[in-house]
Amino acid sequence: MRIRLPTSNSRGGAFTLIEVLIATAVFAVVLVSMHGVFYGALRLRNKTTAEVEKVMPLQHALAIIKRDLEGLAAPGGTLTGALRTSPTNSVAPRGRIMSGPPLCTATGQLYDTLPWAELQKVTYYLAEPTNRTSGFGLDLHRAVTRNLLPLLIEDEPEDQWLMGGVERIEFWFHDGSAWRTTWDSTSETTPLPRGVRMDLELTPQPDQQYDQPVISVVVPLLVQASTNTSSQANQSASGTGGSGGS
Repeated sequence: MRIRLPTSNSRGGAFTLIEVLIATAVFAVVLVSMHGVFYGALRLRNKTTAEVEKVMPLQHALAIIKRDLEGLAAPGGTLTGALRTSPTNSVAPRGRIMSGPPLCTATGQLYDTLPWAELQKVTYYLAEPTNRTSGFGLDLHRAVTRNLLPLLIEDEPEDQWLMGGVERIEFWFHDGSAWRTTWDSTSETTPLPRGVRMDLELTPQPDQQYDQPVISVVVPLLVQASTNTSSQANQSASGTGGSGGS
């Protein structure tokens, strides 16, 4: 009986320890590279999502503001009233830190179950935030009144939260030659200004290295000269002519 012993050159398809170590090292390098790529992609995704969530309320608020300013109704009627700004030293009502003038705009939604027309009174104001989860600054609100009929007790306006992190708001009115912060439709030659601008200044964050820009919403308006002066002149002329004929 003869037994054949394996020679030293036959490996039987096995790996040596050096080969296993080299393969493990290469596999570890590949895993580290893949981890770095996926971690960077995850950070970019989270940062992009945070920026989008931060900008969306601002874009939504700017769209609503622009729509309200474009739909301004000519003051002077029973429902519209007068477009008049408050004195700069007046105290904002109901705990409001900063409030804009009441605007009568034709942006109300029509419903079959509600009797209100498209005209509504809108007021923008700033108030202290109810919580600090959204960051620093004040909250921008939009108070809407649908019932514009003269009542002894005014209806409570519907409050709509628009966005947080606002430092200040300011309304400007263009009279044809310059921007002004005051407007009174009862004493102006035109009931509406030629343009309306709302400045929105955001609150800078603590880790922010630059100043926040002032965001402005500018809307031109079609105006028509007031007919009060001409009507009074016609009435005076007709009255003088009647007395002379008698």
